[in-house]
Amino acid sequence: MQQLETAHVSCEFGVNRDFRGKPGKRQITVLNKQSWDLVCEIIGKPLDWKTRRANLLVESLSLENSTGSVILIGEMVLEITQETDPCNRMDEAEPGLFNALKDNWRGGVCCRVLMDGDIKIGDAVIMLTREEYESRK
Repeated sequence: MQQLETAHVSCEFGVNRDFRGKPGKRQITVLNKQSWDLVCEIIGKPLDWKTRRANLLVESLSLENSTGSVILIGEMVLEITQETDPCNRMDEAEPGLFNALKDNWRGGVCCRVLMDGDIKIGDAVIMLTREEYESRK
């Protein structure tokens, strides 16, 4: 995992041609910073967010029960398709991480790319219901 300052996200390849970014319900994963901070409290030590292996980290955006919502970052548009369930590999990265992630959508969400776009650290992040998004088009 490497952190990028900027990235191109596409419907075809996900984030910068991520080999797992093929089209589908799990094309992009998004993690909430406040949830990750809580996970670190539960674990009892700070962990780099990349330990979760999510594609994007966002702040101040509640992801819990958000399936069907739309996330706008820069020109890019994502549709939230489901909760990201943690896998047992999380405990390989840090003992207890799996259990710390499994409740209240702390593991983040899976998304599909609806519109290509370039994004960068610091871009505004907006979450809308699908209806709100459709009415803006």
